Amino acid sequence: MTEHSAEDAPKRPKPTLEEKRQMKSASRLYAVQALFQMEAAGQGADRVRAEFETHRFGATYEDQGEMAEGDTNLFRRLIDDAVTWQAKIDQATDQALVAKWPIDRIDPVLRALFRAAGAELSTPATPPKVVITEFVDVARAFFPEGKEPKFVNAVLDHMAHALRPDAF
Repeated sequence: MTEHSAEDAPKRPKPTLEEKRQMKSASRLYAVQALFQMEAAGQGADRVRAEFETHRFGATYEDQGEMAEGDTNLFRRLIDDAVTWQAKIDQATDQALVAKWPIDRIDPVLRALFRAAGAELSTPATPPKVVITEFVDVARAFFPEGKEPKFVNAVLDHMAHALRPDAF
């Protein structure tokens, strides 16, 4: 048995810009899944974050194929900010729900999506239009045949204008 140091391991090439974009997109999807899991199972952020980073990022499953590699920093930030700013994000979501449908009565996947998107909209790191586009794509992944992506687009547009008016 031979011991190998970290220096002996093959170096991964730096991700291309497209690979970085895909990693960020995957992290947004994973954040929605993680926030959903936290609410549905009553699990804490640290436990769920560790599970996703260990078992989902880049994992290979027989029935699902290979899972995308995620941007760990973005994933962690979305989870942490969604938890820290949940009341503010939920309030912004409630105000954006045109039909005055309270956030606790909407689909739990959409609730998780709005919380992850609201977390990203609450910081200036990503332009709001990019956040909206990315999370509408996440909605399409969860609801490929439904009207939810249009609903998500409308709610996030309203939230973006409320949370980041200077960006428009």
